[in-house]
Amino acid sequence: MSARPSASTPPPDDGLALARRVLETEAAAILGLVATLDHRFEQVLELLLRCRGRVIVTGIGKSGIICRKVAATLASTGTPAFFLHPAEAVHGDLGVIHPEDIVIALSHSGETQEVLRVVEAIKRIGATLVAMTGHPGSTLGQTADVVLDTHVSEEACPLNLAPTASTTAALALGDALAMTLLVRRGFREEDFAHLHPRGTLGKGLMRAHALMHAGEAMPKVAPGASMREVLREMSGKRLGMTTVVHPDGRLAGIITDGDLRRQLAAPQPVLERTAGDVMTTGPVTIGPLTLAVEALKLLEERRISSLVVVDGGLVAGVLHLHDLWRTELF
Repeated sequence: MSARPSASTPPPDDGLALARRVLETEAAAILGLVATLDHRFEQVLELLLRCRGRVIVTGIGKSGIICRKVAATLASTGTPAFFLHPAEAVHGDLGVIHPEDIVIALSHSGETQEVLRVVEAIKRIGATLVAMTGHPGSTLGQTADVVLDTHVSEEACPLNLAPTASTTAALALGDALAMTLLVRRGFREEDFAHLHPRGTLGKGLMRAHALMHAGEAMPKVAPGASMREVLREMSGKRLGMTTVVHPDGRLAGIITDGDLRRQLAAPQPVLERTAGDVMTTGPVTIGPLTLAVEALKLLEERRISSLVVVDGGLVAGVLHLHDLWRTELF
């Protein structure tokens, strides 16, 4: 006999109404967790903060997919974690579990056989077991050291069969754990960037000193340099500009391609002048710890292509707009 939609389920042809009901059901499932949070959540946080091993997240089917995401979020925000497939675990991968580890097992019913087989091994090994289940009184719930209740009153599935609201609730609770741990660990923007060196977010959090042209790569001339020296430096470094730096390392000014074009219209031949004669004083500067996103915003606001990086009053490098584009930051 086929399952029938409940009386509250919109007719099959009313797609928008059904979609709204799914979203409302899943939203209600998440909100329902708020009232269930208690000392057990705090207990899990303390266990994770004191964990000397790794956090291993395990589950199968739709729950397994949620486990992968929970593990990935934990790992990317400062908590060493990875996903362990329960079927692979009982075929040799149990060796990754050590006594100092914490295993978070996810099963809505709490009776998933593949997960329970791993639980038996976890108890033998001596690792700490945290259960995320919609049925705290289940076998998984009774075996765990701490239980986080992910109970939902109904699935968003019109047949009340496919894991929908229950997996959404588990995912949200996993995010709540990860974000609370992030704050407790004092995880900062710099830490996020270190863990996401090639991701868009991580790249945007890179600092100017990691992207700037420094040392021999930085265009630099003295205030008394001839214009021939200036042209050679600008042509060789290919940034369309050069810094003009005092002997003690302090910034005197900059010379750009635009400055050179404007000097061609001056009465005195440009080649008869020095860098100090034609430079622009008081150029826009940034510090070496300026975020890449902040540097880009400044470049766009000022409609310029280069920023001089100054550290402790001394010229440290040059950050060019192309440096941001070339590294695919934005």
